[in-house]
Amino acid sequence: MSSTESQSESSVIRNFIDGAWVDSSAADLLPVVNPATGDGLGMTPLSPASEVNAAVEAAARAFPAWRSTPAVDRARVLFRLKALLDQHHEELARTLTQEHGKVFAETMGEVRRGIENVEHACGIPTLMMGETLEDIAPGIDCETIRQPLGVFGVITPYNFPVMIPLWFWPYAVATGNTVVLKPSEQDPVTHQKVVELAAEAGLPPGVLNVVHGAHEAVTTLVEHPEVKGISFVGSSATARFLYGKAAKEGKRVQALGGAKNFLVVLPDADLDRANEAIVDSVFGSTGQRCLAGSVLVGVREAYEPMKERLLDRASSLRMGYGLEEGVDMGPVVSRPHRDSVVDFINQGTQEGPDLLLDGRGATVAEYPDGHWIGPTVFEGVAPDMVLGKEEIFGPVAGLTKAGSVEEAVDLMHRVHYGNSTGIFTSSGRAAREFRYKAGISMIGVNIGVAAPMAFFPFGGARSSFYGDLKAQGRDAIDFYTDKRVVISRW
Repeated sequence: MSSTESQSESSVIRNFIDGAWVDSSAADLLPVVNPATGDGLGMTPLSPASEVNAAVEAAARAFPAWRSTPAVDRARVLFRLKALLDQHHEELARTLTQEHGKVFAETMGEVRRGIENVEHACGIPTLMMGETLEDIAPGIDCETIRQPLGVFGVITPYNFPVMIPLWFWPYAVATGNTVVLKPSEQDPVTHQKVVELAAEAGLPPGVLNVVHGAHEAVTTLVEHPEVKGISFVGSSATARFLYGKAAKEGKRVQALGGAKNFLVVLPDADLDRANEAIVDSVFGSTGQRCLAGSVLVGVREAYEPMKERLLDRASSLRMGYGLEEGVDMGPVVSRPHRDSVVDFINQGTQEGPDLLLDGRGATVAEYPDGHWIGPTVFEGVAPDMVLGKEEIFGPVAGLTKAGSVEEAVDLMHRVHYGNSTGIFTSSGRAAREFRYKAGISMIGVNIGVAAPMAFFPFGGARSSFYGDLKAQGRDAIDFYTDKRVVISRW
């Protein structure tokens, strides 16, 4: 029986342990609601520690056989999974729009980005290769080999519930490890289907396990002695906490946190194309992504035309249910999150900047129960204001002026985040200067959302990232394996 079938019968989403869908004994359940319509989609169990322990134990039992499975055979499972994900691409995107709220074009893009990580992990026979050198001394050879470590915990957020888990567990299982995934309790439905497809592709029981829950599940996963490492995406406060706690337990950690991303526009930029990219960056996914532009810096005479274009386009964005034609922006994920964004806007009105566009009263007549908040723009935002330094995670832009690239970079450096940034210019010299001095991990040049492809690393700097090895790319292979050095004489 599939997880979807079991959900329609009981409405309680099931855990996946040792290759089987299992009812949780949790007394506490969290409703999963379509954020546009208010329709219920199921109930997420807040699983107790005993169920996390059962999942870890299943993963530990599965590890020896999976580790000894040839890399080419592990890759073939992922090739089959990739084909199944392609086949179900549109179905997954539709379900994702229903549970998250972002528009269909965005969920199609999210699923595609997730599939690209599976595709990259299919190259594991090459990616895991070591190095050799003969005769490091007379008659002595040296080689490095990569070996998996065991059970990894993966803890992911609500904003990309398909893509972000696929940043992690395909690489972990490709390298021969086993996984316990704790997805977001707010929108876990779509990834249940991904797990079904992984089992259909031939992933053996216990290699990938899923336990739904909240704080207790996370703590148990981080503290469990069989768990060798933790991959996490969430707020910076939680990332910092998990980094310290997991490191104290002797585990590997990659903890991706929050963001406050600055986009800089120079007078020589193509302002129309820049505005198109900026609007997508700030208001795409209703601002609920760690790469969203948040503070827009107009340098000298670029400021006024940048502001005019932004306001014109932002005020014309059509809000609505993301599965309907012509909708530009959906709701935020929940009513509490909507209230949080409104609180930030309220604070902003008290700090001094001018509110040029107010989204607090946004409604969609056909969907009165949706969690709506419209595009919002403030002018005169500084890094010492709440609007200029805190992650809002909503469709809110702050505008400010700078006299030079150096001044714009200085504004960025006054904020403790360092996830992403971007510059819009036709000057290679200015772009190089910006890249050289930005001190930010993901940098866009005439790009609004600097999202690396699967074969490059994804992760920030400063308080946007805690750890050494980031998600995706070669970093993922390094994180999920240990390099062993063998020195031999025969």
